[in-house]
Amino acid sequence: MRHFGQDILTVADELTEAYTEIFTAPPWDHRNAEETRSAFRERLETDARRPGFRAVLALSDSGGVDGFVTGWTTPSPFRSDRAYGKVTRRLGADRVDALLVGAFEVDELGVRARARGTGLGRRLLSALTATVPEGRAWLLTWDQAHDTLAFYRRIGWTEPEPLPGQETDVVVFLAPAKAATTP
Repeated sequence: MRHFGQDILTVADELTEAYTEIFTAPPWDHRNAEETRSAFRERLETDARRPGFRAVLALSDSGGVDGFVTGWTTPSPFRSDRAYGKVTRRLGADRVDALLVGAFEVDELGVRARARGTGLGRRLLSALTATVPEGRAWLLTWDQAHDTLAFYRRIGWTEPEPLPGQETDVVVFLAPAKAATTP
């Protein structure tokens, strides 16, 4: 496994290829590959410059990316673009501030089909979050990604209950160390 900061852009082509393959396959197969590729590459250029950005990549012997995980420290104020508004609606602003702001946000985790079932996803996630202060980390995923939901639950990540009537199509997970102190 190889750790990156802003130097992730030196392997942006390989990472974008892996991202596109993973996130245009089921259950994300409704996505257009070219649009997905372009949007991810553009987002990566911005994300790599976020305060606290880190990434871990698992590279194959041929130099391709078998898996990756990226993230950064969640800033204050909490964002409202992308799926962040759904997170705030789901949890409420007070819990977002208490649980997520200042914690390490796992943005993307992906493992190519050829490397699934090997424990690579768990190892990547552990490598990225092992040193976060107080073990405070979180992530979100789509509620229709059933295998992904099962994976996070199996490795001990937990879901704070949504506010009554505020379920959304995103599910928030907290790292195991933080789950024990959920308000």
